[in-house]
This record gives sequence, structure tokens and C-alpha cells, in this order.
Amino acid sequence: APEGETANEEEAESTEATVPDSEYVWEFNRHPGTGNRLRLEGVYPQVRLGFTRPRNWDVQSAKAIVQFRQSASLLPEKSNLTVRINDTSVGTVPLNRTNGQVGNIAFNIPPSLIQPQNEISILAEQQTSENCTNPNTPTLWTEILPESKLVFTYRTEPVTLDFSRYPYPIVDEFNPEPNHIAYLRPQNPTSDWLTVMSRFQAHLGRLLDYRPVESRVIDNISQLNSDEQLVVLGTPDSQPLLTELELPFTLRQGKILDGKNQPLPGDVGVLMLTTLQRGTPNQAGDRAAPVLVATGNQISGMNKAVQFLVQSNDRQIGTGQALIVNNLDEPASPRPRDWIGSLPNTNRFAFNDLTLDTDRYFVDTTVRGSNAPAVEIPFRSLPGDRILRGSTITLDYSYSPQLNPRTSTVEVALDDITLGAERLSSRNGGSHSFTVNLPDDVVRPDSQLYVRFMLNPAENGVCGVEADQQLWGTVHSTSNVALVKDTVTRLPDLNLLKVGFPLAAPQDLSTTALILPDRPTDGELNVLLSFSRRLGQITQSDSIKLNTYFAKDVSSEIKANQNLVAIGIRDRLPTPEALATNGLNLYTASLRQFGATQVQALPDGEGIVKAVVSPWNEDRLLLALTAQRDQGLRDVQDLLDIDRLFGQLQGDTTLVHRNQPDPNPYDTEGYSLTFLNNAPRKRVVVQAGFMGRLVMFFQEHWLLLPAGIVLLPLLLYGFSQMFLNRVANGGTRS
Repeated sequence: APEGETANEEEAESTEATVPDSEYVWEFNRHPGTGNRLRLEGVYPQVRLGFTRPRNWDVQSAKAIVQFRQSASLLPEKSNLTVRINDTSVGTVPLNRTNGQVGNIAFNIPPSLIQPQNEISILAEQQTSENCTNPNTPTLWTEILPESKLVFTYRTEPVTLDFSRYPYPIVDEFNPEPNHIAYLRPQNPTSDWLTVMSRFQAHLGRLLDYRPVESRVIDNISQLNSDEQLVVLGTPDSQPLLTELELPFTLRQGKILDGKNQPLPGDVGVLMLTTLQRGTPNQAGDRAAPVLVATGNQISGMNKAVQFLVQSNDRQIGTGQALIVNNLDEPASPRPRDWIGSLPNTNRFAFNDLTLDTDRYFVDTTVRGSNAPAVEIPFRSLPGDRILRGSTITLDYSYSPQLNPRTSTVEVALDDITLGAERLSSRNGGSHSFTVNLPDDVVRPDSQLYVRFMLNPAENGVCGVEADQQLWGTVHSTSNVALVKDTVTRLPDLNLLKVGFPLAAPQDLSTTALILPDRPTDGELNVLLSFSRRLGQITQSDSIKLNTYFAKDVSSEIKANQNLVAIGIRDRLPTPEALATNGLNLYTASLRQFGATQVQALPDGEGIVKAVVSPWNEDRLLLALTAQRDQGLRDVQDLLDIDRLFGQLQGDTTLVHRNQPDPNPYDTEGYSLTFLNNAPRKRVVVQAGFMGRLVMFFQEHWLLLPAGIVLLPLLLYGFSQMFLNRVANGGTRS
């Protein structure tokens, strides 16, 4: 019989209880680490998966339905499978299936165990012998199938309208499904409205990070879907809906009144949370849609309200249903090379200078056991940095006694390159350090440093099972790095855009401007929202100063000083100069030109991301997100939304094309990407020594080398002859 009072074996179909308030199913294959299966190998293996629970769920019941296959060699009386939720066991069953038979087990989970952030662990004991099992035999395996799932029944709790819980209820960072946001279009959209909307969208990208958010612009609340939250940005004059909402402040004649029934000053921002009734209830039967209102009696007040939310330090003091923003301190822009999460912009630093996120730095980290996981340390170079020969890493580490010094080591690796290793030579443990050299130009903007301890106990275990939890290794934050580097970038390069360069230098996006046609379509606005979210996701700073304009509002000063991102269908593109350079260009009648080659594509449904050096400033970038048709713009939006596609950007032009009418974002065959590299390029030297600049000069002008080789001996010969003639003439006069 199965062990554990909450485990019971039954068919998956029989696990469904009576009709619940609401039911949600989370399948294991949604986790990126699952793949085709989760494989358990060895005597005591385990796998872990993380999952979340939305803030407004009151979980009534939960089940883990685990489907698995096992090796036929396992002894059922000595082999078992255990499921834990947040390190609490919820049941154990024997591994007694015959070869090829799929097990299907349901484990009841106490609702009190389910927290906003959770982890399910599946552990196995696998034995093939009554006396002694060889832990290295290949017949020790169990596979957890991706069809395994967690089933929740829940009730939704009432929405709490309080800025102390912000960004909830507008978005929920624990929602396993994408968050959905709808922005209400004002009566007369302006560049100020575009700017606050793009800043707020970038702010959501930072808050939610890798969690998806689907956003769009609607014209009226009748278009609001059942799963969408509403964001209203604008003054009462531009957003008539404000008069229909139940708000904490009185509105009269297009003005927001204070407690004395007097209009608030125009530069005062007002933030409010409220709800409105949807026409269609959501999945839980709730018609109340949370609404965020950012407004003011003048545009400057609206701007101040939104800026309060996007400034990470300021929004922490928000509480209650409404906020009046009287004064707002504007943080200074960070330096262009100060990037949180990347290597410090100095040549010497310690591990405790490495940032993990906005407010966390690397600290001493300990791992345990003979199969200890690697200590992972972010080692991301700044865009354009070239780490040169002579750079070193000095690792400070310590380890426990009771290990075998002949077989225990510590290894340092960068990505998939092993940099060096050292034997742990002391039986008594202790603190040590050793230095490894960094190869030339191998550190990338997404690099990771790994320190692996191979810890083997001094005493041999019984039947190959080692007592190893007393073994530990620690990487100390005092470890230091000495770099020899220069900084050289070549624009345009979409490979740099993956980490935001040059748009994200500085990280508050203050040197970047997004440009839309004067009357943007819904597709163009959707691309704007997706690109703004992506910029927020790949940057970190105390504020966001991204600007967005209609084409009519873009001045020559903006063109000269900013990196520009133009969004629109080809014949509506605000900066057609992006399509008037070498490389791929688009013309009327679906005509394409690449170099001297011209073709007419019928229909032309591809999306295009093209980068060129700005014609108004050689140190700035002009990026075009365009297409011949609306379908192509939707593909560009998918490229920006799907991490797998965005991470493949390269060259100066990327073409994206969907292979199916409605591709699955997780299907590797759903989209095709083509990369071109023919636009004029400019090298920008940010910092380099004299010798480095000299080498790069000759790399750029290598034709001077043959001429120099010929001219230099001739010049030396001429100078020597002049000297000898002067000596000879002097001797004659004497």
C-alpha cells in the first residue's frame, strides 16, 4: 500500500471533485526546464519546479497529478517516489510499474501549504539490489512526464484598492498567466500621452521582468475584455470616463477638486485606484475590473503622477486608495556605462561589487555535498567591452575538513570554458585562494561565471552511497578581478540591441525617443507597447525618462541628440531615412531592394527590424520597426514579446516571418528569422589605450601598411644620406 496518508493511487479522471468555484490547471510542460521529461537518475535523485499562486486566490483544494515511467529493473519493495510542496512531504508511493507502463498518481496537497511562491520537489529512492546498488548503473531511472500537473480549486478574494500593495491589482507578479492591460485612448491623443503610456509600460516591464504582459489601446470601456485591467492616463478634459467612475475626489467642470471644493493646482498629480463593472465576467465570475487613474488638472500634473509610479524609490511611500503628488524629486541620470547587473566600469573590483539586481550584491555563498551545484556569479561585460589578455580572477574560497584531498577540487569556468582548477589539498579544510587567467575577448554581455566544488569524503561510503552533507565549499565575496580592456562598438549592430545598447545608455532611457505616425493604427500602438516593455525589461535604474512623439512633434534638436526608434508601416514610417541607406530597403508596390537586386514580393507579410547610423548624429542610432503590411507589424510585435526570438537578433537587419497563421510562441518552427548585414557601419571608440587605438587604426586602414613598409626605409635612407653628407662636408672644411 502507498505510504503517506494523503497519497492515493487512482486514474487522473477520477481526481476531479465536485464542481468548484473555479479551477486552474498548471502543467509541468509550462516550466522551461521540463522539456520532454524530467529524468531522475541515481539512488537518491530529485527534481524541483517553481510555481506561483495569484494574490487574490483563496485555495480550497489542490492536487499534484504525477505521470511517470520507470526502469523495469527497480525493486518495488525498496524503490519509491515522494512529492514535497515547499519542503513538506505530501505523499510517497512505490515504484512498482512494469516496463513501459505509465504511472498516474494523485497527491492531495493541504491548501495551507500553497503560498504566492512555491516549489514542488519530486524525490526518488531507486534500488536494483537487495544488498548493494551500484549508483552508476544506467538502469536507475524514472522519468516524470510533461503531462503531469497541479490542479487547484479556488475562490477569488475581493480586490484591495491600496497603493501599499501596488502594482497589484493592476498587475500581479504571481499570476501564472499573462497579465492583461488596456489603455484608454483620450479624445485627442498627444505626444505627452504617448510618453506617459510608454514610460508606464516600460515600468511594467521592469516590475514583471520575464513574466508576460499583453497590452493594447481601446477607445471605450465596451471593448474591455473580461481578463483586462484598465489604465486611464490623462486630464479630466481628455478622459470623459473619469466623470463616470466612483473616485475619491470630486470632479466638476473638468477639474479635480480638493477637500475645500477648490480646483487642485495644475502641476499636482493625482493617482487613484477604483473599479468598474465589465460587461462580461472573468473566469471566476467577477465583473469588477480594477482601474488605475493617473491624472491632474493640467498635463504637467498627469506627467508627475505617472513619474511617481515609475521612480522606484518614491513609489514605496504610496498607500491608500488615492495619492496627491505635490512635489517629486527627479533622480539624476546614471552615467552611460553604469549598468546594474553588468561588470563595474572599472578595471579592478571584488565579487561584492557585482550586482545581482537593483539592490542585491554578491555575498559569501556556500554549497554542500559531493554533487554540490555550481556557484553562479553574473559576469556580464558592458556592451562593447573587450576583455584582453592579462586579465585575471583571484578566487578566495574555503572548504570543510573530512574530504579526500586526492580527488577533491575547485574549478572556475566562464560559460562553457574552464579557466582553471585547484586541488583541495588539506584534510583539515581552511581558506585559500588561486588565480586564473581570462582568455582574450571571451566575456560577453550574457556571460556567467561558475565555481564548482568537487567534494569527495575521506571515508568510502557503503554501497557507493556517501555521507556527504558534512562537506561544504564557500566562495567569498572578497574574490577580486583585474581586467585589461578597451571599449569599442560598431554601429549598427542588432546583437547589441539584445542588451539595450545604445538605447539604454544611460539606463533611464533619457537619450532615446520613440516616434509614431501622427495617426497611429492599433498595430503601430501595439508595437510601441511591446518595445517599451522590452526596454523596461532589459534596463534597471531609479527612474524612466523615455520620450515618445508623434512625427509632427519631432524637432531637429531631438533628431540631433537622441537615439531614434521609428515605428510604422513603410509608407507611414516617421523617418523614411532609415530605408534610404545601403542594405534592405522597401518601396511602393511591395518592392524590395537589397544592393542592386530588386524583387516584388506578393504579398509581403514579413516584419522588419533595421538599424542604421543616425543621419543627424553619427554617434546615435536610428532603428526602424516596420513592414509593408499590418501582418508584418504583428510579426515584429511577436519578435519583441517572445524572448526566444528577441534573443536571436543580429546583423543590421532582421526579417521575421510566421510559418503558421497563429503560431505557438513556444514552437521553434512557428517563426523564421533572416539576418542581413549590409548597412554602413561606424566604429565608436569609447575608451582604449594608445596602443589599442593604434592597432585599431591600422585595422581600419590596413592599406597604409604596405605603403608604410616601402616609405619608411626610403625615409630612413634619405635621413642617413643627409647625415653622412653633413659629416663629410664638415670634415672637408676642417
